[in-house]
Amino acid sequence: MPSPRAEYRSRRRRLAAKAATFILALCALIPSAGCGYHVAGRTSALPPDWETIAVPAFKNDTTRYRIEQRMTEAVIREFLQRTKYHVVQDPQSADAVLHGEVLTIETTPVLFNATTGEVTTMLVTVHTKVLLVDNKTLKAVYHMDDMVFRQEYQISTDVQSFFEEQDPALERMSRAFAAKLVSNVVENF
Repeated sequence: MPSPRAEYRSRRRRLAAKAATFILALCALIPSAGCGYHVAGRTSALPPDWETIAVPAFKNDTTRYRIEQRMTEAVIREFLQRTKYHVVQDPQSADAVLHGEVLTIETTPVLFNATTGEVTTMLVTVHTKVLLVDNKTLKAVYHMDDMVFRQEYQISTDVQSFFEEQDPALERMSRAFAAKLVSNVVENF
């Protein structure tokens, strides 16, 4: 007969596994980045006389080092690859300015090893805020007060082959964020 302490640990692991399964199911049901479908042949909803957009470094309200640089670089790269706009550094010389802010970053355990109780999978969630302003009228053309993006990553339990997976997960999430943001801004969703 197992000891009360062993039963408690076993019950706790089962409960943690059920909670992780519930969280994964919930994340699958609530899409954070939209469906990704677009109407074919749709033109830009932005003013046709715009040629330049300034993307100053995002503001970082978190304690995570350089997350704002990663997000800003991904947005600039996406604008250059997917649009006709030139990205300039000086906001005063641009037709529009895209301001961004990283509001929060949260890391949550999602999956646990059933035998050891150690965390094996983490979920990183980033909340951002963006505002695109027309420099001539000083009016907001696009704004989103809470864009949420999530990315899972594995945690290695082998100390000799350990590789920090959070940074690559943040890089993947930054690219997904940039792609969604540029699509939203250009197509005015």
